[in-house]
Amino acid sequence: MPLSPLVARCGDRSERTVAGDRYHSKTVSPAPPTGPVPTERIRNFSIISHVDHGKSTLSDRILDLTGAVDPRLMREQYLDSMDIERERGITIKAQNVRVPYKDHVLALIDTPGHVDFGYEVSRSLAACEGAVLLVDASQGIQAQTLANCYQAIEHNLEIVAVLNKIDLPAADPERCAAEIDKVLGLAAEDILRISAKTGAGVAELLDAIIERIPAPSGARDAPLRALIFDSSYDQYRGVVSSIRVVDGTLREDARLRFMQAGAVHDVEEIGIRTPEPVPASELGPGEVGYLIAGVKDVGEARSGETVTDTSAPASEPLAGYLDPKPMVFCGLYPVDGDELPELRDALDKLKLNDASFTFEPESSKALGFGFRCGFLGLLHMEIVRERLEREFDLSLIATAPSVEYRAFLTDGTEVDVDNPTELPEASRIDHIDEPMLTATILTPSEYTGTVMELCQARRGEMEKMEYLSPERLELVYRIPLAEVVVDFFDQLKSRTKGYASLDYEPAGYETDNLVRVDLLINHVPVDAFSTIVHRSQADFYGRRMTEKLRELIPRQLFDVPIQAAIGGRVVARETVKAKRKDVLAKCYGGDITRKRKLLERQKEGKKRMKNIGRVEVPQEAFISALRLED
Repeated sequence: MPLSPLVARCGDRSERTVAGDRYHSKTVSPAPPTGPVPTERIRNFSIISHVDHGKSTLSDRILDLTGAVDPRLMREQYLDSMDIERERGITIKAQNVRVPYKDHVLALIDTPGHVDFGYEVSRSLAACEGAVLLVDASQGIQAQTLANCYQAIEHNLEIVAVLNKIDLPAADPERCAAEIDKVLGLAAEDILRISAKTGAGVAELLDAIIERIPAPSGARDAPLRALIFDSSYDQYRGVVSSIRVVDGTLREDARLRFMQAGAVHDVEEIGIRTPEPVPASELGPGEVGYLIAGVKDVGEARSGETVTDTSAPASEPLAGYLDPKPMVFCGLYPVDGDELPELRDALDKLKLNDASFTFEPESSKALGFGFRCGFLGLLHMEIVRERLEREFDLSLIATAPSVEYRAFLTDGTEVDVDNPTELPEASRIDHIDEPMLTATILTPSEYTGTVMELCQARRGEMEKMEYLSPERLELVYRIPLAEVVVDFFDQLKSRTKGYASLDYEPAGYETDNLVRVDLLINHVPVDAFSTIVHRSQADFYGRRMTEKLRELIPRQLFDVPIQAAIGGRVVARETVKAKRKDVLAKCYGGDITRKRKLLERQKEGKKRMKNIGRVEVPQEAFISALRLED
């Protein structure tokens, strides 16, 4: 069967017609592909690894080697399209690209490596038949290497193990290959050795992908079933969905039904990313591309949606994805209350592009109306907030991060609490359960003591300790989620000089001695500062917050007490001293009673003012007091 013109296509470029709009393009020669590719010549694969083991660099070398990008336009981290990804040097969104190689078509999905973006990895793996497992030859197996490899095994994917960075002086490929063989059971002799930076061994890797990873299955004459595995919102053309055709053929003149949403839309454009969007006439089984169908309601094209043709519809949708369970919660509020509708629209559009966070409306006495948002971790929370501010030009305040507790009341009922202000009165609570994690830490053996000390200080209990090699070991702890989400990862990195790695997964709930700490300013509770902590740490948290707020709240004409309280008991207090007018300036001697009378009158005035005065906490105080890095 003759090959599609796509296979022969190398390096053709698109001319933009609308600045900033990737999907307004007219193709310069050669013409775009007109037919689908035979399934036996398609290979769909993801690149998975731990953070900073070279996934994006390997993607760059594959684009170089296959001529997919003009050398004049090539740049580092080519597939990382967001500014925030380039600035931080991490991949946040999985990106797909289709390249020709030796009469085959390779569909590559570059995935994130951080634990907070594991949902992106699982969605990408569902669109593939194989995975390239990348391991740094100088560091060996890390925590996310294990986690991502197990995800690939769960999806029944063929795994091609690769040792990267063999050009580094510290590289020890033999030790790392033996480690992979022992821990993951992948034969050491089958492990490839490459340098994504220099390009050494990358061609051999592409050959191995063609040989080892199976071609996609799927009947061309079956009813159309295509899986949406990612989407984004384009202001000119609506929802742009990344799709994987599983069965049948998707044609440019089709009328489609979105099976879960029940919506019907006509195809406006289908195509492939090479990595620029190139329109195509049809996509056959096993092919990965994009779909634009004029969808304006972002709820109709969520990730996991199945698309079928209305003229010959499929009877059953594809399995789709399980909704991820948020682990960290915080309130997001616009600095300007009038921006609430814009924030709601921005959250809707961002959720289309990142299905792993949740949001629902809430209100705060201190901050007004906003949204309670759930995230997979603290970095995820920070990234979402930064994307909202950058991409939608919003100014936001985030409340202190919290996790979801379960409060069991004396009347036998159970209440889920993700917002500390919703915790019932202490007199009604029988006990509180907090979420636990199984944390897997891989560290050089010389740092064993300091890592164990950190875990024990965070109320962790050791479950397993195993040496992967004489120099490296694996520690498994059961630890409260609330102790991990704030700064545990930073502390772990600083105590091990950056060599330790962390992965975690939920491990149920456990009863502990937890209390809510409230912050009162001039005897009025400020709900945005409330948090739930272990009783042993409540006094420390109260002292730290009162000291910080004393510096941030401006002086008034009366003394402003700042108190941290557990129920009715105050555990810490600071006072913002009043501005004082010198009422004795005009007294230059004479009877002391005259001075005393003036001071008493001033004191009475300040007492009345304190009773009726309201302290407005400036927005800067919220932002500074709740900053994550503190």
